Amino acid sequence: MPGFELFSDLERKEVNDVLDNGVLMRYGFDGMRKGHWKAKELEAELSKTFHSNYVQLVSSGTAAVSVALASAGIGAGDEVIMPTFTFVASFEAIMMLGAIPVLVDIDDTLTLDPKAVESAVTSKTKAVMLVQMCGSMGNMDALREICNTHNLIFVEDACQAIGGSYKGKPLGSIADLGCFSFDFVKTITCGEGGAVVTNNKEYYINADHFSDHGHDHIGNDRGAETHPFLGYNFRVSELNAAVGLAQVRRLPEFIDIQKRNYSIIREALSQLPEVTFRTVPEGGEESYAFLNFFLPDLDTARKVSVKFKEHGLDACFHYYDNNWHYIRKWDHLKDLKSLFPISQEVKEGLKYLQTKTFTQSDAYIARNISCLIKLSWTEEEVRARAQKMVKIIKESI
Repeated sequence: MPGFELFSDLERKEVNDVLDNGVLMRYGFDGMRKGHWKAKELEAELSKTFHSNYVQLVSSGTAAVSVALASAGIGAGDEVIMPTFTFVASFEAIMMLGAIPVLVDIDDTLTLDPKAVESAVTSKTKAVMLVQMCGSMGNMDALREICNTHNLIFVEDACQAIGGSYKGKPLGSIADLGCFSFDFVKTITCGEGGAVVTNNKEYYINADHFSDHGHDHIGNDRGAETHPFLGYNFRVSELNAAVGLAQVRRLPEFIDIQKRNYSIIREALSQLPEVTFRTVPEGGEESYAFLNFFLPDLDTARKVSVKFKEHGLDACFHYYDNNWHYIRKWDHLKDLKSLFPISQEVKEGLKYLQTKTFTQSDAYIARNISCLIKLSWTEEEVRARAQKMVKIIKESI
């Protein structure tokens, strides 16, 4: 991760096909295309990759979350349970629909704690959104059981977890709806892009229409298409899809490299009794896009994080002090800083953030260091990096 590190003639060939016919839009212009439909081809490849019946490409991972929720009928005043550790896009995508993000604690998987989810369910709760941060999953069975018990939509935000699996099923394909991002820094990239994955035909049709102004996509005359309901523009372009098409075909290659690099570093850090690792539920396999480990306390984690940067160990993150990925610094959410007026329902629904504390999440994120696993590292570079990490941690404890 990320896939842009290994761009090749495969990506160039797919992009040149699009430039050769000149059709950058995924819909229409049938006669000009010379048989090239990159978005449709990418959806078919992703369907095979995710072992899922339906895939709808969209313009981003953020769009994927909004489209997925909307396709299941989630909107104004509905509550969506989500974790405290994620990317800001998670609550943005919920709020865009007029729904209310209900943040709850994580556990040692660094994803939703099922007990916290159960405690947060109210009569307004309509969905539980698991965010598979840094390439791994939560307790899928327990979360599914909660959703079944309370008749809730179960959504996987697998934007950072492509290539991971649980009990043989690809992450993103297990819940009612799965969401993926193919932005510039993901394991496979389109530059910008995302996808909604589901086995529910109704959700798929809704996602297909909603992401393109409500077009029903029946026939081959775009101007004659009807609009069964309102929609918006979350279309992906053929250029973006072309890059992603080449990249997804290379996913096994990328995962193998990530696993090699991850395993070398993890084996080295395992020598240190003070280092522990995130819990991966039995039957689960990470995507190996990140290596997440815990240090004894906040002070040690901060010290190690600073020293990593000083010694050129880039792409290692201490999210406790991060502005994008953890609740502590999301003041724009807590204070509802918006260019447009926020609805009264959402204002009331988010009042809890003024007083709510997340001590359990703090305890995990404060001690966590998350290291991006790059595809471009040679094995020699990875081993040298691992030894440098061990040395710094030893000196800091």
